Amino acid sequence: MSQSFDFTSYNNIKKLSEDELYALWGEYFKDKSNKTVRDTLIVQYIYLIRYVVGRVKVTLPATISIEDIAGYGVEGLINAIERYSPQKNTRFETYALIRIRGAILDRIRAEDFLPRSVRKKIKDIKAAQESLKQSLGRMPTTSEVAEYLDMDAEKVSQILSEDTTMTSIYDKRGGADDSLEIIDTIQDEKLNPQEKMEEKNVKQELEKALGRLPERERIIMVLYYQENMTLKEIGATINMSESRVCQLHAQAIMKLKNILSQTRESRLNKSIIAS
Repeated sequence: MSQSFDFTSYNNIKKLSEDELYALWGEYFKDKSNKTVRDTLIVQYIYLIRYVVGRVKVTLPATISIEDIAGYGVEGLINAIERYSPQKNTRFETYALIRIRGAILDRIRAEDFLPRSVRKKIKDIKAAQESLKQSLGRMPTTSEVAEYLDMDAEKVSQILSEDTTMTSIYDKRGGADDSLEIIDTIQDEKLNPQEKMEEKNVKQELEKALGRLPERERIIMVLYYQENMTLKEIGATINMSESRVCQLHAQAIMKLKNILSQTRESRLNKSIIAS
């Protein structure tokens, strides 16, 4: 277990200019054993941990403290600094955000904070989703899953929001000991025309899907993903508890997945008929 981390002592850190930061990296690359330079870099990028913690918190059980999550993020940031090189063809911030998030999720998965009873409920819900998908020919809604399991729909969303099982971005590509980790193959390159068109289509689908959400859930999604507000800030804005905002966010995510899945299946069926 890593030590808890408190952001408050870093609130007044003086941010280095771009030139100063560039010079600091140059000094670090010359001598990576210089802990003073490394620690200065860590302090300069603490804000990345704060950002990731705010994003990851919504998918985690309330029993996990922000301080612990941030502590895991520090491990990811240190690892990112020690492993980073300009040859990775990506900005450090992009690389570090992925490593910080991966470190947090990997540690939580390894610690397995969820009680066995919750794990069983998650397993039952996923089994119900798969069974209903087979019979309905589409992804089931939260209400359909809840009815199938004789549970409250809000409870189903809450339980699913506590599922931290994710594929690790540190999985190896290839079987050799020196094979690349998936994260090391991520590049921050400009999209080609086809990729831009695909991205545009995805955004259009997402905008339409958001329009089909209930107003409260749509507002929460906009405030969280577009305005970069925390769950606590959203709750204060719309006069709702943080836990309730978390539940509605989880419901909205599940609904969006169902809507997008139905949209893509419908488009696929049309293309099959047309051919």
